[in-house]
Amino acid sequence: MSDKQPTLAEIKERREIATRRIKEDTGIDQDMIKNIVHGFYAKVREDDMLGPVFEEKVENWDTHLDRMVMFWSSVALATGNYDGRPMQKHMPLKITRHHFDRWLQLFAQTLSEYCDEPAAKHFMERALRIASSFEVGIAAHNGVILSKGERYDPVANWTPDQ
Repeated sequence: MSDKQPTLAEIKERREIATRRIKEDTGIDQDMIKNIVHGFYAKVREDDMLGPVFEEKVENWDTHLDRMVMFWSSVALATGNYDGRPMQKHMPLKITRHHFDRWLQLFAQTLSEYCDEPAAKHFMERALRIASSFEVGIAAHNGVILSKGERYDPVANWTPDQ
């Protein structure tokens, strides 16, 4: 086994091969990603639980949607198009497991509208990992260390005595 680091050209080639395979296996392309992102956020903006969270933070929806298309392109197709730090943006939000559950529910609904099963499964596997990771990160940011399988719900164990 060689200790030689891959060159940028080799990394780019590997990424292109991975992207091509994902497209062939799932049918995902940039148009599908754009449709999913725009369809999903249309639902989010109308949602009683999630809408206010996003309206408070998103200043320019066109910019946000463009960034989310880049994000999902990177996540779903391994394109490397997104260079942001989404965890840091989400940590100060006042959201709990219930918000993540609703986010996943709306995302799954959107996937059922815009793609077939192989693509929907591909997206949903990644969405579940993202939601779990963000939930753990937000909990930790708020001083709560979750045990395996535990969900972030700071009000669930609260009593008036506290």
